[in-house]
Amino acid sequence: MAAELTAHQLIAEHRPTLDQALETIRTRAYWSPHPEHPKAYGEGGSLDTAAGKAAFDALLGTRLDLGQPGTDGFVGGEVSPYGIELGVEYPHADVDVLLPAMKAGQKAWRDAGAEMRAVVCLEILKRISDRTHEFAHAVMHTSGQAFMMAFQAGGPHAQDRGLEAVAYAYVEQVRTPDTAEWTKPQGKRDPLALTKRFTPVPRGIGLVIGCNTFPTWNGYPGLFASLATGNAVLVKPHPRAVLPLALTVQVARDVLRDVGFDPNLVALAAERPGEGIAKTLATRPEIRIIDYTGSTEFGDWLEANARQAQVYTEKAGVNSVLVESAGDYKGMLSNLAFSLSLYSGQMCTTPQNLLIPRDGIRTDEGPKTFDEVVSDLARSIDGLLGDDARANALLGAIVNPDVKARLEAAAGLGEVALASREITNPEFPGAVVRTPVVVKLDGAKPDDEAAYMSECFGPVSFAVAVDSAADAVELLRRTIREKGAMTVGAYTTDEEVEQAVQEVCLEEAAQLSLNLVGGVYVNQTAAFSDFHGSGGNPAANSALCDGAFVANRFRVVEVRREA
Repeated sequence: MAAELTAHQLIAEHRPTLDQALETIRTRAYWSPHPEHPKAYGEGGSLDTAAGKAAFDALLGTRLDLGQPGTDGFVGGEVSPYGIELGVEYPHADVDVLLPAMKAGQKAWRDAGAEMRAVVCLEILKRISDRTHEFAHAVMHTSGQAFMMAFQAGGPHAQDRGLEAVAYAYVEQVRTPDTAEWTKPQGKRDPLALTKRFTPVPRGIGLVIGCNTFPTWNGYPGLFASLATGNAVLVKPHPRAVLPLALTVQVARDVLRDVGFDPNLVALAAERPGEGIAKTLATRPEIRIIDYTGSTEFGDWLEANARQAQVYTEKAGVNSVLVESAGDYKGMLSNLAFSLSLYSGQMCTTPQNLLIPRDGIRTDEGPKTFDEVVSDLARSIDGLLGDDARANALLGAIVNPDVKARLEAAAGLGEVALASREITNPEFPGAVVRTPVVVKLDGAKPDDEAAYMSECFGPVSFAVAVDSAADAVELLRRTIREKGAMTVGAYTTDEEVEQAVQEVCLEEAAQLSLNLVGGVYVNQTAAFSDFHGSGGNPAANSALCDGAFVANRFRVVEVRREA
């Protein structure tokens, strides 16, 4: 099929979806073209649960040859947090060969224009969506997420974030018209007249440095933002979570080839054990954009050393929830228990510090002391996770030994209000599954401050006693300013406290959730409506997704001539 005809078909099929995405980022309403429920993908068909599991099983122990230039061998070694050796091998690249090959296709991709690039990206997302069940297993067995979370967060929610980035990229590119006729009057003389043409041009090659916990959810925004703005994209997955992004690259290369573009516009950079190629790639002159999710240490290094590139980072922070009073005490406890338990707290948005006045709080059930609030929360978590099958479905598995070590060490930092316990997963005996630990700390003690002012990534929460609501607000401010925060939560029935917390979050640029008691949780964000991070505090220098996330991935070049 001719590339031109394919272009017409792609625009006819995907332009309505793009238009709806453009409208939704304007209204911030709820919308998603990607179903959240597994049964929506067709029972008994090629897209259903059984077919997806079979497709994943068929990948195990195989070599995923992407046909990339410069392949000088194959690497692997992923082991599922559930105890399964994946045995998949991926191409290892000689970047001196691969990077020039990636640049070769950029001219045609640039000249295709914003609309064509957008609909090609939507075709990639559609084909990924068609394989959501397969991708869910790939995410589950690299991240340790339980299947349902891997299905939703690694599938439709990640695809939504990718589509959101494409929509923002399109808006920014078409903000400037393609052409303009410019006439300047000169009185009695002939006017000055120019014809001007404006072309969005890519910066160069984008590098996506993937994370272990959310390889697709965190990887897709940068990947699709760079691709939609005309850049080639090199994907460097986390060594323990290669498969989901390798499959993504495979789909993208297939679509680009099918539509008549160079498949090398998207490529994979898998690494040998201990090779540590991220630093080498990040400082290559060909790499002009970097998207990174992970530790503050390496994020800071990228920002300081990858000077030739536009660097977008999502690093670590210390997320806090201020508990001053509650209009629905049981609802608050239930909501917090779920937030602290989901995926064993292995989310950059999970609350860590619960700031509670030492004299207690007012609730709809009467006054509650500090100790009562903490013990009631512990019971709520115990009740939520009391059934092992339910616990496994919520907690998933501990993603790596570092998280387990932090969890075990946390019990020695203060008085344990809720001890962590081991849970067996009958389906996957090799999985490391632990319930959260809750530790009481005193906000006035310097030794305790060292603990709660550091990120303790994983199922660890600190109940921090503070002298008053005002002290809680000031501690919240200092935490955001010094350590950063991806999320902030607050429970209060006091209008002045609410305003004080809101003012802190506005001044320190942190995303705030107030009095959540239902089925929406502080550690969850919805594409097209919620901003993930703000880019305004130390936890991240960018937000998913806003205009700033995409606008500097391209520049507009003007050519003008006499009319």
